[in-house]
Amino acid sequence: MKLGKWIGGIMGFMAMGPLGALAGYAIGSLFDKAAYVPGNTGTDNGNATYEGQRNSFLFSLLVMASYIIRADGKIMHSEMEFVRRFLRTNFGENAVAEGEQILLNLFEQRKQMDATNPHAFQNTIRECGAQIATNMSYEERLQLLSFLAQIARSDGNVCAAEIDALKEVAQSMQLSAKEVESMLNLSGDSLEEAYKVLEVEPTATDDEVRAAYRRLALKHHPDRVATLGEDIRKAAEEKFQSINNAKERIYKARGMK
Repeated sequence: MKLGKWIGGIMGFMAMGPLGALAGYAIGSLFDKAAYVPGNTGTDNGNATYEGQRNSFLFSLLVMASYIIRADGKIMHSEMEFVRRFLRTNFGENAVAEGEQILLNLFEQRKQMDATNPHAFQNTIRECGAQIATNMSYEERLQLLSFLAQIARSDGNVCAAEIDALKEVAQSMQLSAKEVESMLNLSGDSLEEAYKVLEVEPTATDDEVRAAYRRLALKHHPDRVATLGEDIRKAAEEKFQSINNAKERIYKARGMK
């Protein structure tokens, strides 16, 4: 599937607001007008709603990714390659070049906006985060944040500027700094990282650890993002397994059952 096609299927909260304005610029010539007539996606209402939710999630991800990737002032090959793999997995080979072009358009839009006001794009990102917070479920926002953390980690080093950008994006989407730390430590294998994944201090009691795990297991359950597509659900399953692995490390270290 080509990105021009799924962008054409965007509806609902993506049709207006700051995300809609960025879509109008970033898609540009990629927008397949011949394939899309507003209000007519060529599918039944149920399928159209599904496509609208999924596509709005994915474009929101590209917008926020453009901010995270440029947080340290550089566009790293490893970060762009991670996004290419994500697009290839979700949309097929034809989507990769178009997705990359959308990101490049967003980078250019940031350059133009910041030329007149150095905080213009940052302010737009915050407004986009507020729009996302209003229109996406808590669990969908957590999964979006998980993907952004993976992008930041993809070069093997998450710098302070990237952490700050992730926390800023999270706050705009009404998520917490602790949730950012949890996402950034999911792939770790140390006990210290495990505590960060569960969002508790090493001094927490056994009962507090158990309660923390139950909270995370509930809010990160893959079924809670199943409406966005099987591929995104599968990514949520991998995240869920990482949370379980962190729990097991802590339980083993404490002799808990």
